[in-house]
Amino acid sequence: MPKLRFARVLLHVLTGVCTCAFIFPWISAPKRDALVRRWSHQLLSLCKVRVKFIDQSGGQLADHALIIANHVSWLDIFVINSWQACHFVAKADIRSWPIAGWLSAQAGTIFLARGKQREVRRIYEGLVHQLEQNKRIAFFPEGTTGAQGGLLPFHANLFEAAIEAKVPVLPFAVRYVDAQGQLHSAADFIGEMTFAESMKLILAAGEITAELIQLPSIPTEGAHRRELALASRQVVADALGVNIETL
Repeated sequence: MPKLRFARVLLHVLTGVCTCAFIFPWISAPKRDALVRRWSHQLLSLCKVRVKFIDQSGGQLADHALIIANHVSWLDIFVINSWQACHFVAKADIRSWPIAGWLSAQAGTIFLARGKQREVRRIYEGLVHQLEQNKRIAFFPEGTTGAQGGLLPFHANLFEAAIEAKVPVLPFAVRYVDAQGQLHSAADFIGEMTFAESMKLILAAGEITAELIQLPSIPTEGAHRRELALASRQVVADALGVNIETL
């Protein structure tokens, strides 16, 4: 059965490629966002991942905020996109991934090459402009994926974009649980694990529930980027039940 499910996932990916190539150039941004949301829902369904949205923010909207979340798996992007289509900031090497890199670019991913200060500055200025234009920008401040049950330090640099654009930070906590509500290790995408290995584990795992927890926004007026990074990490840790003082 996992082989059949893998074939269905592959077919869905190819459908996404065709949509990006032949439909995206001719439709408006809102229609593209709607297709991204629907495609993400369908991908997660094929992977037997059910998204449970939990609002702990008091109903705040994401249109005027920089969205951040902890990073567990490649699934995270599609879990968030199934809620609201976002433009993600990702490492530049993802652009070279077969199919997935091209799909990410077509979905509006912003690729960041670390160590190239001129390019970093150009992309940073673009982030500020897009935030000022009320586009939904999201990134994972841990910078890489980490095993569930922990939380890596948050890099502070990109939080500066929210300060300059005068928008709040809207944090999310993401976790994957089984039918008993326990953390589901099949979702972890860490170490030297390949995408194929991760997909094999997920397809063999049965149903996984992805909990997407929206937390209260954090104002940026008068704040420093390091303060925002620390505050964001703390609220995400609290939502996940992680004691970061012991990490």
